[in-house]
Amino acid sequence: MADLPNLGDIRSSWSSLSVEDRQRIFVRLPRSEAEELFLHLSPADKVDLLQELPTLDKRSWLRLLPPDDAADVIQELDAVHRTEALGLLDDQTRREVTALLAYAEDEAGGLMNSRFLRLRPEISADEAIRYLRVQAKAAVDPIYYAYVLDVEQHLLGIVSFRELFLAPPDKTVAEVMRRDVISIPEEMDQEEVSRQFSLHHLMALPVLDKNKHMKGIVTVNDIVDVVEEEATEDFQKLGGVIALEAPYMQMNLWQMIQKRAGWLTILFVSEMFTATAMAYYETEIARAVVLALFIPLIISSGGNSGSQASSLIIRALALKEARLRDWWRVLGKEIASGFILGAILGSIGFTRIMLWPTRDIVYGEHYFLVAITVSVSLIGVVLWGSIMGAMLPFMLRSIRLDPATASAPLVATLVDVTGIAIYFTIASIVLRGTLL
Repeated sequence: MADLPNLGDIRSSWSSLSVEDRQRIFVRLPRSEAEELFLHLSPADKVDLLQELPTLDKRSWLRLLPPDDAADVIQELDAVHRTEALGLLDDQTRREVTALLAYAEDEAGGLMNSRFLRLRPEISADEAIRYLRVQAKAAVDPIYYAYVLDVEQHLLGIVSFRELFLAPPDKTVAEVMRRDVISIPEEMDQEEVSRQFSLHHLMALPVLDKNKHMKGIVTVNDIVDVVEEEATEDFQKLGGVIALEAPYMQMNLWQMIQKRAGWLTILFVSEMFTATAMAYYETEIARAVVLALFIPLIISSGGNSGSQASSLIIRALALKEARLRDWWRVLGKEIASGFILGAILGSIGFTRIMLWPTRDIVYGEHYFLVAITVSVSLIGVVLWGSIMGAMLPFMLRSIRLDPATASAPLVATLVDVTGIAIYFTIASIVLRGTLL
């Protein structure tokens, strides 16, 4: 039997392995390496491994997990297997996991670890250090801060180990602790939680309920996967795909078709309006066939500018760099930038036609007017694409939809239809009395 690859190689190639290969490799790993691998797997991957193990092994691996991770794994199971998995936990962990399962998985409550270091305000620094040693042995992990609570579990402050070690032994925790604590509500969305970590550069944030009782902590380790998950979801939506629920290589053919067919159908039906718009201008195209040469150029430029604008605004909204009330400032900026960008492309298009060696043969005797039509149309279409791409995410956010739904393909499709109308409207004005 071939030797196993090292743990780093296994982790890097894990997503591309079949379930059978994962199981085969996992059971052959030394316990210490298997534990390290298991703890770093996603909840879905943990479930795939656990489902193939005997009951005693399932219990062993489930009990290795802290309550928040165990809750994530159990949440992946159906109702029958969820009850079975809960029965494999010890009583205390089962109670904690059951409480965590009451939260939505994308809320702070669903991310938090209910085990954290607690201190009373009236004990001395020396007593606090001895008490923390005892708590640390009880598998409280990770250890960043100790949280000072009153008898009703209200959060009074936090204290770091450094502050305790440097404090005089007889000084009380209340005198050492910091009272200006940044906390998050249990119902806060995971994307907002990740933003709080980014803003304040903390290692952990306490989670409070509506009555200000402390329920647990969310650590920076908990949020790393969330950031990746949210970024992946937004990126997939920008590509015109419903967010995948598993890694690409784990999605079967039918699931992939389901995720892609809906948007693709919507975009296809929308693009039919482009054909309708062209049919409306059939007479103009028949009388000035040269106009048809520039249709792909015109509509693709508008779609590209719209896609650029939508991508920038969606990201700005996600990072809170722009808010709903800033729409008018964004509009002004996009009008200016869209006009300038359109003028740049328009001047290139104008120059291209005017300097073409056989311009009078390819574009006809009115090539100068054709160049004017193309350049002005590019300004109009790029300007319109920039406005559409920037404003659509704001409109979606205002009706409480995900701005990422304003995907690049959707914006490009909408601009295609309007781009045709802009192009031929300008052509009918510039070329009236000559080609039209």
